[in-house]
Amino acid sequence: MSLAVVYTRAQVGIDSPLVTVETHLANGLPGFSIVGLPEAAVKESKDRVRSALQNANFEFPTKRITVNLAPADLPKEGGRYDLAIAIGILAASGQIATEQLANYEFLGELALSGELRSIKGALTSAIACRNAKRQLVVPTGRSSQEACLVEDLTVLEAGNILAVCGHFNQSNSLKQATSKTTRQTISATEPDLCEVKGQMHAKRALEISAAGGHNLLFFGPPGSGKTMLASRLPSILPLLATDQALATQAVYSIAGKPVNLKQWGQRPFRAPHHTASAVALVGGGSSPKPGEISLAHNGVLFLDELPEFSRKVLEVLREPLESGEIVISRASHQITYPAQFQLIAAMNPCPCGYLGDSQHNCHCTAEQVRRYRNKLSGPLLDRIDMHVEVSAMPQSLLTQSFDQLQTETSAQVRERVFKAQQQQLTRQQKTNQGLSTTELETHCQLNKTTRQWLSQVIQRLKLSARAYHRVLKVSRTIADLEEKTEITQKHLMEAISYRKLDRGA
Repeated sequence: MSLAVVYTRAQVGIDSPLVTVETHLANGLPGFSIVGLPEAAVKESKDRVRSALQNANFEFPTKRITVNLAPADLPKEGGRYDLAIAIGILAASGQIATEQLANYEFLGELALSGELRSIKGALTSAIACRNAKRQLVVPTGRSSQEACLVEDLTVLEAGNILAVCGHFNQSNSLKQATSKTTRQTISATEPDLCEVKGQMHAKRALEISAAGGHNLLFFGPPGSGKTMLASRLPSILPLLATDQALATQAVYSIAGKPVNLKQWGQRPFRAPHHTASAVALVGGGSSPKPGEISLAHNGVLFLDELPEFSRKVLEVLREPLESGEIVISRASHQITYPAQFQLIAAMNPCPCGYLGDSQHNCHCTAEQVRRYRNKLSGPLLDRIDMHVEVSAMPQSLLTQSFDQLQTETSAQVRERVFKAQQQQLTRQQKTNQGLSTTELETHCQLNKTTRQWLSQVIQRLKLSARAYHRVLKVSRTIADLEEKTEITQKHLMEAISYRKLDRGA
């Protein structure tokens, strides 16, 4: 009897738990069984492995083969275990050396010809492999390039199973994969804030939103520039740190989406259509996959025409906006995906879009306007830090050239945003949007006069406790942009001016 032990990784949400592949060859009638809670795709690996080994001119053992995927209570799915199972069979039958197998982990799907195919979730497995201090063997291509993003990890790439076996039999050596990524600055072809004419109030709000990570809602008539402003938010946000970029790209790897190897340090910008379902937004399915809010992790989620989204869809955003994660529950297990995104939304003030517009007449009744705005619940509006009105642009401003307007570029604004964020990270290790109630008491202290004034304003405007906390966070960001340590009445007045919808504007 022969036994071989090989290591690989499963995929459970953003985690990659270790899976030990135990292969046992015994005398008796030839057979091939896989145990350890395998799903259909894993059971089918028996046929892929047999054909791959035979077509690669290896001897497939005519014995009773038992493959155990431990731990037995962890569901296994996908073709990611093919390579590890094949290596286990070859090691148990003595066709490859087994001395060094304990120092490696194997990931990859096998073609019938013996070629290796890339898998989803290679990046999260690579992070776990590095923590276990082993070397990782993956297919050449997308999987190897994703794994190379992880520093201090030896990634060996192979095109077929013959190359892998040759490495352990010392007839050849696997090539160590090298990263092709670049962490360059924002491209010159990206949308720039200077392309938006006028709208200085909205630009100021966008800068504050970027500096503190605040959620922002633009409302105004059609053609006023709401979408243009929102699409330029990523251009004024600082690049992601290495650990943030890895966490973001890990979600894309799990979802099977290509990793941006050229500009992987840039923040994601997701803009789903208003017909998207709740599952598309938060994730789900029989085998839960990440949704749009997780794909926007450490980046921006833009919801245009906000009231056109189903109310049921919008309400599922409430918990992730507070917790920064989404928990998807099934009968047998729970999966948690990260969702620390910045929400930017845009909407019209009424169904026809021209309420309050001096250039067009609004034809909506008061009841139509009320029903339209009631599509957004009070609790959801409370969680949006800033509600900013974007007025229609005068025709005279449209005809002026960019040289005449002399507006700031995204690079100039990004410098101020970066400086303000560095102050926040030094003071509290997070942006102002993530401050807890206890931390607000520490970092947003007010003097007695200012506190009494704010109490009167909150009472007059009938703001909720959550809205009060949002005002404090925004005012803290405004003070940081001015490099002030103390929050003054001026900062609070500006912060309150960005809560238009709370006052029925």
